[in-house]
Amino acid sequence: MQIYSLHTGNFKLDGGAMFGVVPKSIWNKTNPADENNLCTWALRCMLILSGDRTILIDTGMGNKQDAKFFSHYHPSVTKTIAQALEEHGFKPEDITDVLLTHLHFDHVGGAVNNENESLKLALPNATYWVSAPHWDTAIHPNRREKASFLKENILPLMESGQLKLIELPPFKSDTSLQEIHFAENISCIVVNGHTQGMLLPKIQYGKHQIVFMADLLPSVGHLPIPFVMGYDMQPLFTLNEKEIFLNEACTKNYTLFFEHDSVNECCDVHMTEKGIRAKNCFSLDSLKHKA
Repeated sequence: MQIYSLHTGNFKLDGGAMFGVVPKSIWNKTNPADENNLCTWALRCMLILSGDRTILIDTGMGNKQDAKFFSHYHPSVTKTIAQALEEHGFKPEDITDVLLTHLHFDHVGGAVNNENESLKLALPNATYWVSAPHWDTAIHPNRREKASFLKENILPLMESGQLKLIELPPFKSDTSLQEIHFAENISCIVVNGHTQGMLLPKIQYGKHQIVFMADLLPSVGHLPIPFVMGYDMQPLFTLNEKEIFLNEACTKNYTLFFEHDSVNECCDVHMTEKGIRAKNCFSLDSLKHKA
């Protein structure tokens, strides 16, 4: 197996929205805001070569929206998914599978390009995978979440015939998290607090278990259990999911890979007197010598 971190740029979001009810005097210490109360966040994806499959996890926000849209998010050092792949010697045509954690614009926007006013898949040979409950949420969104689901990001996936929905087993317990098989050495943890049916890919990489955190834990600054985003649809679900996951991560020595932390790519965790916190922060590349 080969594994790569792909950085497609940074963007900004309101710090208060990203930390919910937590006061700015607390979260600003780990995620400092600018004069407009905006914090910088990464748009980080992952590429996995496993057997005969070349799997991309999430695609960043892309570049097809208009200037007014991007003015709300202040993107910087941006790259298309093609440019990010090229840095590691790959082409969009090489991707066999795109595993989308969920369909909010900053996770799926790069999956579709606008070419001469025509929407085309950015990874033309890939099968696109989304959880079935989440797909239903995206095409029939509630009024609060609707602005995060853009039809130009989503409908071309369905129209292409290359979309596959992952059926999930019925929810059975609030004391453990569901986990489903995706590919050899890759499973997905299912969570529902941020949005219905979000998938957290878990990769067995040598002796390491790496979990792609998506929006359950956007950054190291979100490790404390009460630090829950205002964007989460079911924040009490998120609280419970974070507690279950972090206890498991601590016990099983998971490596957490952050999609949105602009400073820290990965960390492991340990128990402290304040609860579970980051033990060490490091790059994904540093694991390649220890796999």
